[in-house]
Amino acid sequence: MDGFDQLPDSLILLIFNSVSDVKSLIRCRSVSKRFNSLVPQTDSILLKIDRVISSESDSDSLFLTLLKSFFNFILPKPTQSPLPNRTHTYPAQILSRFQRIRELHVELPAGDLQLEKGTVVKWRAEFGETLKTCVIFGFRLGHDGNYETEFAGGLKRRVMWTISALMAASVRHFLLREVVREHKGMEELVITDREGEGEVVMEEQGLREWKEARESHVRVEEEEEERGRTVVPSVRMRMRHEPRLGATLVVVRAVKDGTDNGREADVEDADLAVRAFGNGVYGDAVRELLKARSYLLEMNSF
Repeated sequence: MDGFDQLPDSLILLIFNSVSDVKSLIRCRSVSKRFNSLVPQTDSILLKIDRVISSESDSDSLFLTLLKSFFNFILPKPTQSPLPNRTHTYPAQILSRFQRIRELHVELPAGDLQLEKGTVVKWRAEFGETLKTCVIFGFRLGHDGNYETEFAGGLKRRVMWTISALMAASVRHFLLREVVREHKGMEELVITDREGEGEVVMEEQGLREWKEARESHVRVEEEEEERGRTVVPSVRMRMRHEPRLGATLVVVRAVKDGTDNGREADVEDADLAVRAFGNGVYGDAVRELLKARSYLLEMNSF
C-alpha cells in the first residue's frame, strides 16, 4: 500500500471537487476501483460542452431563428460567419454519472447573440421558476460621442439588445431543465459561455421554486416545449443611457403585485447592477451610468 492509498475518502473527494472538470473526473475513474467508486460522489462539477441539444428539440436553432426574424426587421443584416462543426452533447446524460451534484457550472462554447458589427452586450440573469432579474450592459465599439446619431434609432436598438438578452437567458434556463429535475440536491447552477457574454444563475431558493412549480404546472411545460425556451414573464425595465460613452445599462425585474417603482426600487436596481458588473472590467462604466437619468419601460410576457 502506498501513501496515497492511506488518504481518507473525504480528502480524495475534496481533491475531486477542486478538479471539478467533468472530462478529467471521468478519466480519473479508470485509475483504480477506489477512484471509480468515489468520482460519482463529487459534488462540485464543471461541464464544458461543445453544443447543447435537448433530447426533445434543437433549442439553439429555434433561438437563432427567432432572433434572426427580430434583427432582420429592426437592424441591418449582421455579418455572419459559418458555425464550426460541433459535437452534439446531452448534459443530462453526461451528468447522470454523478450522484450528489451540489454546485454545477456549465460552460457553453460561445454566446447566443447575433448582433451588428461593433456591438458588445453583456448580461447576467437570475432565475427561479422563471426569470427574476436580468442586468444588461451594452455599448458600441468605435463610438464617436455623437448624441444625435445615438438618439436617432438608438432607443429601438437598445430595446432590441434587451429582448435578445432575455431570449438568450430563457433558452439557457430551458436547456438545463432535465439536469435540475434529476439532481434534487443541487444548490447552485451557473451557466456561462467562453466568450463571457452572459450568465444564468439559479441559487438554492430559485432551484427549489423551480422544482416545486414543475410538479404542478404541466401546462406551462407544454408551452415551453413548443417555444424551446422558458416563458419570459411580464417585466419592468429601468434603462439608463450615456451618450458620451455610447453605453446602456438596463435592469430588468419580473413584475409582481405591489412592485415598487419608487426610490427604494431604484436603489435595489443599482445594487443589482453593481453586483453583476461592478467588480469587473466594466465597473467604472456601470457606476457612471448609474448617475444618468433612468427611464422605466414595461414589457408583456413573451
